[in-house]
Amino acid sequence: MQLAVRFQPRYALDAVAAFYAQLEPMRDRSVFIAVKRRQAALAEAERLEGEDLSEKPLYGLLFAVKDNIDVEGMPTTAACPAFSYMPAQSAQVVKRLEEAGAIVVGKTNMDQFATGLVGVRSPYGIPQNALRADLVPGGSSSGSAVAVAKGFVDFALGTDTAGSGRVPAGMNGIVGLKPSLGLISSTGVVPACRTLDTVSILARDVDLAFRVLEVSAGYDAQDHFSRALPVPVLQRLPSRLRIGVPAAADRQFFGDEAAEAAYAADLALLQTLGYELVEIDFSPFHAVARLLYEGPWVAELYAAIRSLIENNPSALLPVTLSIIGPARNLSAVDAFEALYQLKALKRSIEPVMDSVDCLAVPTIPRFYRILEVAEEPLIHNANLGTYTNFVNLLDMAAITLPVGLRADGLPSSLTFISGAGRDGFLAALALRIERR
Repeated sequence: MQLAVRFQPRYALDAVAAFYAQLEPMRDRSVFIAVKRRQAALAEAERLEGEDLSEKPLYGLLFAVKDNIDVEGMPTTAACPAFSYMPAQSAQVVKRLEEAGAIVVGKTNMDQFATGLVGVRSPYGIPQNALRADLVPGGSSSGSAVAVAKGFVDFALGTDTAGSGRVPAGMNGIVGLKPSLGLISSTGVVPACRTLDTVSILARDVDLAFRVLEVSAGYDAQDHFSRALPVPVLQRLPSRLRIGVPAAADRQFFGDEAAEAAYAADLALLQTLGYELVEIDFSPFHAVARLLYEGPWVAELYAAIRSLIENNPSALLPVTLSIIGPARNLSAVDAFEALYQLKALKRSIEPVMDSVDCLAVPTIPRFYRILEVAEEPLIHNANLGTYTNFVNLLDMAAITLPVGLRADGLPSSLTFISGAGRDGFLAALALRIERR
């Protein structure tokens, strides 16, 4: 499918020059782990300006790449210096975006080995939250979210296994698009939980996030987890929608009354738009969410970096090692028992999803301050995944966007969730909310 240019193009050279001018006065470089050399980026921009723009639907747009995704000529570290390597070529998804005219300018900071939802687990520092400096940026795609929210780049790539794209999007007031599993190639991506990983897209608006998805999507025979899903297209919304929401007793905000009130206001907005809200028993979804880190899937993290963790465990941050290390004690019996439990939960959830068009949940249950997470690094991290951890285990697609404002002025955001392959429907709904 050939995409037409659907925005006013700008000179790529001007965009690149503006990026480096904005970057220079930064005292805190913790957003980026590595930045492309200025002359190399300018040379790419100059080459692009002589090409046919009809073949470049993302012409002149700058993007950043989470540092567990390969970019040729720049090291991949996954936020662990001892793991660093120089890739021979860029990840498949990066190649697609560059072919569409976008220019990658840097590799972004992240929670080490994508293990965390807080954005503070990195030896390269903590990317400063774009909304308020005392708040965690969210993770694990922390640097990608902050780079977009602060206007350094037009969009960024993250990854999302348990909410690593959606949580930092919500924490920084931007859009986070989590595609159906297998829709975007993972060739050239350092795995976390390989059966559950997906590249995610962070942008300041839904339209751009979806245009990036259109370019990125496609079957990749080299990726054994790639799926031959249709290229997503925006769908026409039906006149009436039934949207599932957690029953009042199942809503968890961990003491944040502003978050609770904001979610209620966001749901009221959906009703004013004519959508029917259906309260559902959310306990099975919470049970699935607990399986991700309380179950054997953490062994996939261990498998991804087995050589490093067994031969050089001190290379990992203590919190990373404390999460991944115990996986060595998990057995095949543990894995199968968890799979049986997941199958049973999926079966119980199927009629619920069949009764609604999608779910609408809070993206994050509350905002956390850096000091709070320092005091309770594991509990608060787990809390942030309340409404995200279950999605990939249930093979669903999701998109999050800012909707309203909390009483304290911070944005509230909703995540819309539906089955695999419904990316176009979710984007159309998010666009409807964004453009209301």
